[in-house]
Amino acid sequence: MTPPIRHPYLDHPGPIAFAHRGGAADGLENTVRQFRCAVEAGYRYIETDVHVTRDGRLVAFHDATLDRVTDGAGRIADLPWRDVEQARVAGREPVPLFEELLTVFPGVRWNVDVKAEPALLPFLELIERADAWDRVCLGSFSEARVVRAQRLAGPRLATSYGTRGVLNLRLRSWGVPVTVRGSAVAAQVPEVQSGVPVVDRRFVRAAHARGLRVHVWTVNEPERMHRLLDLGVDGIMTDHIDTLRKVMEDRGIWV
Repeated sequence: MTPPIRHPYLDHPGPIAFAHRGGAADGLENTVRQFRCAVEAGYRYIETDVHVTRDGRLVAFHDATLDRVTDGAGRIADLPWRDVEQARVAGREPVPLFEELLTVFPGVRWNVDVKAEPALLPFLELIERADAWDRVCLGSFSEARVVRAQRLAGPRLATSYGTRGVLNLRLRSWGVPVTVRGSAVAAQVPEVQSGVPVVDRRFVRAAHARGLRVHVWTVNEPERMHRLLDLGVDGIMTDHIDTLRKVMEDRGIWV
């Protein structure tokens, strides 16, 4: 068995509690207000997403467009920052720049889904300027984007697997003789994908055998949280930050 992969991002005693979009259940996802609620609840790991505006500003926002959660409209990639900053999430809270988050929350480690290829270089350049390599883990559904990030940043950047890496790891856990390559530190996966279970004891064992951590998203029910922790997962991402904290406190593993 390979020893656990070491990276400063992963320096945490016990399973990691991630506030997904800061705790999306409150309707103010990916806002400074919601991130602050998570921090005040004791969270030190927060999941967020980034897009880049037409003029190159990196914003913490999940969707490609403003329409679903703000009073604004349009594709972020087509808009200048001066327009995006006028939008209000739930009609109340501004869309933050990711650079602002690194400054406002210096004690937080960020799990960042880079949603589009044009956002990758601005993201890496920001992390270099801020010397925040120990504070971020990059993820993406795009295998090519993860590989490119690893190539550009090297081992100082923590990443999770893309879709191909996760698929190969799942196949390996079933005994299929595929090669699991890549320099990721974690497999960040849903519990179930398209009706097919992803996270079970075999998957966790296969990941740990390669030194990888297993982080599961997005888990909001306490019974599922308990089941996953019983399987030995290394982190859970949730919209319901009070629920996950209570589960971990009951188990004596809240840090």
